[in-house]
Amino acid sequence: QVQLVESGGGLVQAGGSLRLSCTASGSIFSINNMSWHRQAPGKQREWVATITWGGSPTYRDSVKGRFTIFRDNARRTVTLQINNLKPEDTAVYYCKANLVHSGGYFPNDYWGQGTQVTVSS
Repeated sequence: QVQLVESGGGLVQAGGSLRLSCTASGSIFSINNMSWHRQAPGKQREWVATITWGGSPTYRDSVKGRFTIFRDNARRTVTLQINNLKPEDTAVYYCKANLVHSGGYFPNDYWGQGTQVTVSS
């Protein structure tokens, strides 16, 4: 069984910062890409940032320069540092890991349960 658990969401004022963390646990053989996604009320879930096993990040344009993704492979965690928050960043943030289950051969995507980020203007 594999679990991804996010933490770090909350209510902040515009211009503030938050750090979201996600830890993978369970019967995991290896983790490939890890990523963050978000879903605002009434909107589809959208990709935010991805980081490879080797630490190479990519971001959606609207968060470049404000969001930083990094990971700790030993601890199986991925973190999203969010600075200069804007009201339009309000959403439930989900982490996703593309990983190989112990005893498995092919990678699959696993999702966390989400953490709420609310930005007040």
